[in-house]
Amino acid sequence: MSSPSGRQALQVTVTAPVVSFRNPLYSGVQVTLPCPSPATVGGMLAAAAGGWGDVDQGLSFAMTFHARGRGTDLETYHPLDASGKKASPTPRNRDFLAGVTLRLWLFDDLELWRRRLRRPRWPLRLGRSQDLIGLSLEQASVSDEPGTLGSALVPEAAVDAAASTRLRLPTAVSVDRARTAWGSYRFDPAGRGQSIVRGSWSTSEGQALLRLPSPHPRTVPERQEASTMP
Repeated sequence: MSSPSGRQALQVTVTAPVVSFRNPLYSGVQVTLPCPSPATVGGMLAAAAGGWGDVDQGLSFAMTFHARGRGTDLETYHPLDASGKKASPTPRNRDFLAGVTLRLWLFDDLELWRRRLRRPRWPLRLGRSQDLIGLSLEQASVSDEPGTLGSALVPEAAVDAAASTRLRLPTAVSVDRARTAWGSYRFDPAGRGQSIVRGSWSTSEGQALLRLPSPHPRTVPERQEASTMP
């Protein structure tokens, strides 16, 4: 829904006391990303809908993320040995983020997503299976004027290189998890980015909102090279 000066969106606010988004580019250690990947957020939305089979392939959203703190604790891991058998459990450091707020803006099928998120088919989690969330919904008016980066996650080409941290993140993962579509993004963990985001819309506070590529598994290329690490 849009008008000459703006459009309507469903704003989804997700909160959690503790989360951890394992960086897949590191093996053997539990390094957390500073924000969830589009694939992680898409998985949460698919859980609300009842599975990817019920989600339109063109699903997209804009998102911001903020964590009030971060830390490291110990967690018991249950690794597999080279033959695939269970090895002895071992404690390892695990990075985590605390007091987090994720905001999503959905621009299509607003009433459908409102119903799905009010009565999700599966428990909603952000990242690890034990990290349950709180959630609230509201209708939001979005301006067609471009906004500043702030705490948004945006495609790399949308802002100047010096404005934020470059992240290589999974955009979508195939259902069998054998293939991953990777993307390059920009994000400022401090949420102070003042660069104008090209092609964005904005909130009344000037926060840029830019649709991210679809996280739907059917968008992952079939070719084997798509699963190669960046």
